Amino acid sequence: MIGLPRGVEVFLYDEPCDMRRSFDTLSVIVERDMKRELTDGDLFLFVSKNRKRAKVLYFDGTGLCLFAKRMTSEKFPAPWKMRQRQLTLSELALFIEGAVAVRQKLSPPVMRKVDLKMGRVETESLCC
Repeated sequence: MIGLPRGVEVFLYDEPCDMRRSFDTLSVIVERDMKRELTDGDLFLFVSKNRKRAKVLYFDGTGLCLFAKRMTSEKFPAPWKMRQRQLTLSELALFIEGAVAVRQKLSPPVMRKVDLKMGRVETESLCC
């Protein structure tokens, strides 16, 4: 991947996309269907119906960039079946390799005053 700033967000298009589409038609999808501003610098991921091809569209400040990948033996995960519509750059890198990135909640729940009793912590508040 090309170096991108950390705060960049990646948005998934939640329908199969015709991979004959290019800069102009994908830009219209971003603005009309996804209700996003292309010039914000975010990345937009599109996947074909057979999930063999994917494209990433983004504006780098001087113009539009379009990256494409065609899988030879594997398939991309189907974004229209995924619950999350946003990825991190790390998740995008995994996605482009054909892996499914599943977010895990690693932190315990936030403790509240009610969870504390006479200096002792309730065990269920620390449990996953």
